[in-house]
Amino acid sequence: MELAHREPAPLQGGQLALGALMLAMANFLAILDTTIANVSVSNIAGSLGTSTSQGTYVITSYAVAEAISVPLTGWLASRFGAVRVFVTCFILFGLFSILCGMATSMNMLVLFRVFLGFSGGPLMPLSQTLMLRIFPKEKSHAAIGLWSMTTLVAPIMGPILGGILCDQYSWPYIFYVKAPFALAAGFLCWQLLRRFELPTCKLPIDKIGLGLLIVWVAALQIMLDEGKDHDWFESSRIVTLGIIAAIGFVAFLIWELTEKNPVVDLRVFRHRGYRSSMMTLALAFGAFFAITVLTPLWLQIYMGYTATIAGYSTAMMGVLAVFLAPIIANLASKMDPRPLVFAGVLWLGIWTLFRSHANMDMTFWQISLPMLFQGIGMPLFFVPLTALALGSVLPREMDSAAGLMNFIRTLSGAIATSMVNTGWERQTRYVHAELAGLTDQSGMAGRAMSLSGASDGQIRGTLDWLLQGQSVMVATNHLFMLIALLFAIAAGFIWLAPKPTHAVDTSAVH
Repeated sequence: MELAHREPAPLQGGQLALGALMLAMANFLAILDTTIANVSVSNIAGSLGTSTSQGTYVITSYAVAEAISVPLTGWLASRFGAVRVFVTCFILFGLFSILCGMATSMNMLVLFRVFLGFSGGPLMPLSQTLMLRIFPKEKSHAAIGLWSMTTLVAPIMGPILGGILCDQYSWPYIFYVKAPFALAAGFLCWQLLRRFELPTCKLPIDKIGLGLLIVWVAALQIMLDEGKDHDWFESSRIVTLGIIAAIGFVAFLIWELTEKNPVVDLRVFRHRGYRSSMMTLALAFGAFFAITVLTPLWLQIYMGYTATIAGYSTAMMGVLAVFLAPIIANLASKMDPRPLVFAGVLWLGIWTLFRSHANMDMTFWQISLPMLFQGIGMPLFFVPLTALALGSVLPREMDSAAGLMNFIRTLSGAIATSMVNTGWERQTRYVHAELAGLTDQSGMAGRAMSLSGASDGQIRGTLDWLLQGQSVMVATNHLFMLIALLFAIAAGFIWLAPKPTHAVDTSAVH
């Protein structure tokens, strides 16, 4: 029996490279799917004969299902085995991607997106823990760096890839393109990783905990997605969803903390290092996601960029992060990670503040270069934070801790998206109203356009468009200032974590 439980030797050489690539791909594809459909909603809705507002359910359905399945990862891995769950979800992810592309109605597409979200959710935390399991102890920093790199780059790449596929081909290809990679990689992962399977534990299903999780997460996600369209709490629908989410969340917390075999192990929050890391993650990743949502919207709607070019500009943030992630992971394994996290989050905030002085006359490179340098902060923040969080929990709590970490990241991204869209719209209206009385008070611009042959309607339209563009620019800069402040607050939270007594070693976590 002793031999059966012995940890297998890590992978070496080509097998290690292939295994790492497959695991990184799983994480990349699952996160990519959260943003790849964002720029294609109008095309999908038009093709399937529904409104754009109904088309947003393509995004919502995946986000809700993923948010529900991510925190269940720890229980699923204990009950059925991490490798079995990972491979099954990976193959199902490929199959449901094909079915999404073949959908002939919005209802069918939303249903398949729900199943796609359920399949994709566990891929993120399990790819993280399996990466640590297959790497030799002395190379664990490379595992953290590789996984973190895909986590940061995937949400930026989603709109670019989605825009290119939608513009050059048609919307089903944003789903088809992932399928062959997922199916082939799922098969290879089973061949490579099945010897790393740990003994399972026949835990009973916490049906009440699962039910409460589904209720409050679904209510919260739908509230966040529909709030702006229904004027938030002026709508009885949004109020009802908010009450359901709040009551469901409190009931879920009470139940899970008192249940003997909880479906989500919230007890990992008793570790101060993990708790403080999650506070920093929630604020900093929310701020990071807010700027990645806001930037392409501004570039496309008011700067005249195509979805593809706006995507290229936004993707600049990921260029340096790709190269720096393994280096910073190595550094984080040899020193106290807290100063690295602090420096990374503060760096993101400083460059966000720098970008809050933008104007409508900026060129592509004037917009993109600050984002290139800002990207240095991404691996500085996320890589050592991941190492600190995972190094703060017990080995048996790894799957639960990784699942909750991904859940918090997913939820903070959803909340940030909703808040930044609402805040941008409201601030634009406010600035527009303030500037309207100050525009062309002398009437010189109107007379000049009138002399050139423009009608009164054309003059008003032109002035209003110029005014709207400037209002959006001022509103965007104001939001960037607020986001920079949020980064600064997030940076401070990391000092609540205790100083590690030794370099954080996540290779010992299984």
